Amino acid sequence: MTSNSPTVLIVEDEFLVRMIAADSLSESGFTVLEAQDADEALDLLDRNQVAVLFTDVNMPGPINGLELAEIVAARRPEVKVVVTSGREWIDESRLPDDGVYLPKPYQPAQLTEAVRAQTRD
Repeated sequence: MTSNSPTVLIVEDEFLVRMIAADSLSESGFTVLEAQDADEALDLLDRNQVAVLFTDVNMPGPINGLELAEIVAARRPEVKVVVTSGREWIDESRLPDDGVYLPKPYQPAQLTEAVRAQTRD
């Protein structure tokens, strides 16, 4: 992994799901930051250059993943967004510009491809 590899911020409250996503993306050459909720994610976003936000919709705290995606789009419009959920289908029209929905359960290769596609632009 080089310092030029795009950074992905994973926001997922389920530790094992977050770990598998982080391992998959790291093995594919991405730099990975991890957060368990929106507050931690926003703190990391303020302190790091992030290319892609990958967030679950349902997580603890007052801000869900869709709201987090909107906040990130307003603060850092250059950050691309991939949203996931296993509880509801998300119409991509609800996501910030060029946002992508990846339904759970997803395969690691599907996650890697969704993130890679967001970094091609």
